[in-house]
Amino acid sequence: MDDMDGYFGESVAADYDESASGMFAPDVVDPAVGFLAELAGDGRALELGIGTGRIAVPLARRGVAVHGIDMSRAMVSRLREKPGGDGIGVTIGDFATTKVDGTFSVAYLVFNTIMNLTTQAEQVSCFRNVAEHLKPGGCFVVEVMVPGLRRLPPGQDAVPFHVGSTHLGFDTYDVATQSMSSHHVEIVDGHGTYRSFPFRYVWPAELDLMAQLAGLRLRERWDGWSREPFNGESEQHVSVWEKPAGPVG
Repeated sequence: MDDMDGYFGESVAADYDESASGMFAPDVVDPAVGFLAELAGDGRALELGIGTGRIAVPLARRGVAVHGIDMSRAMVSRLREKPGGDGIGVTIGDFATTKVDGTFSVAYLVFNTIMNLTTQAEQVSCFRNVAEHLKPGGCFVVEVMVPGLRRLPPGQDAVPFHVGSTHLGFDTYDVATQSMSSHHVEIVDGHGTYRSFPFRYVWPAELDLMAQLAGLRLRERWDGWSREPFNGESEQHVSVWEKPAGPVG
């Protein structure tokens, strides 16, 4: 692990966009950007875990004023190298607690990033932090997986998510603590490198309770950015919580 940048230091940032290239495809990015731009309207957007700017850069091109929070200077430096990336404000820090100036129409966490907070207390703190940054009527959007525990046979704690000739990936779960880790083995010229990233998986209902504790209320939940219905077979969800414009009662 690189110092200062947590698990997303230079060794990860150097090839992050290539390793996650599928997430940069227009058919993945465009629906998310359109969804967020609609919620932002004429207001500002706050991205938690802005990283290399996969969503922030095209959202800013849509005319939305975007500010980001991220702990990794290495990831942010890649953002700065992209056209338009140097015009996006970024505050270096832990997005569960870091404060920035002003209020926002929408704040968002995409691509399972809420799970980078590895304790329930940190995730609750994140919701409260977001609520403080939202203007009345503003929304908090989270894109995250539904824990794949139904894929675990009795006695097994690992689930593969990619098996290829140059990349092996699998998740391990601890159902007692809701901790999980994603493991990656990259094979180049017959030699393997191994990386592991810790996460905390979280259920939709648990997120709703965190939102309630922060004074937010569920506005909508979808299977994906194109507003496909969320149901019992969904493997992910895009959820939107709203900060009430007036007293709740």
